[in-house]
Amino acid sequence: MTALPVPHRVVARRAETADTVTLRFEPVGSALPDFLPGQFAMVHSFGRGEIPVSVSSVQATGGLAHTIRSVGAVSDGLCAARVGDVVGIRGPYGTSWESARARGRDVVIVAGGIGFAPLRPLILAVLAEPAAYGRVNVLIGARTPGDLIARAEVAGWATAYTGVTVDQPEVDWRGDVGVVTQLLGRAQFEPEETTAYVCGPEPMIRATARELAHRGVPRDRIRVSLERNMRCATGHCGHCQLGPLLVCRAGPVVGWECAEPLLSVREL
Repeated sequence: MTALPVPHRVVARRAETADTVTLRFEPVGSALPDFLPGQFAMVHSFGRGEIPVSVSSVQATGGLAHTIRSVGAVSDGLCAARVGDVVGIRGPYGTSWESARARGRDVVIVAGGIGFAPLRPLILAVLAEPAAYGRVNVLIGARTPGDLIARAEVAGWATAYTGVTVDQPEVDWRGDVGVVTQLLGRAQFEPEETTAYVCGPEPMIRATARELAHRGVPRDRIRVSLERNMRCATGHCGHCQLGPLLVCRAGPVVGWECAEPLLSVREL
């Protein structure tokens, strides 16, 4: 891990939605240490600044992929990057999904919006070892069909159940409409023998984790990814403090037994 951005070149660019792109990077020189699914990097747009972005793919060559939504000056600059452009990346930072916790158990993975991107490498890792896990369920929610990421890839996944729902359907949408928690009734899992992973907007995380716990999934078997204003990523500036936690070091992925009392406090 380094505190200085390491140059990485954009080697591939894929537009996911109208405001979201996935950029694949290769190091210009020495590679960063290996990232684990769930960890994040600080990605630097030269002349604009840097933002925290979870990895959406990890390569054995030292390359990385990040899925970025254009919501501000830095993300605008990164989304505008083209193949051949150079950005700075530092990391890895934070905690991982810890997929080993789920080995031998049923798996429920719930993604909301751009929260799909940090879960993607976890999903691919679990699907790559079907004998090591029980029934795998992937539940995805988005604002509109146009906001869904990697739709063709998701359709090809061999899971026990993959469900997709949107808040606002379009004319040609034939799928589910409503909140992602409504899909839990179709998922195939034994609650007491399940490990769950949740990432998305904070209200969606709270609702989903509470519903999973209500259905019998142990609270310490529910892993959620928190989002706060990360500046240094090393726990020194304090911008990402959430109660007793510095999210950049204690998170972003934590157990629901840790996150629940914190996310229950209004405006914390």
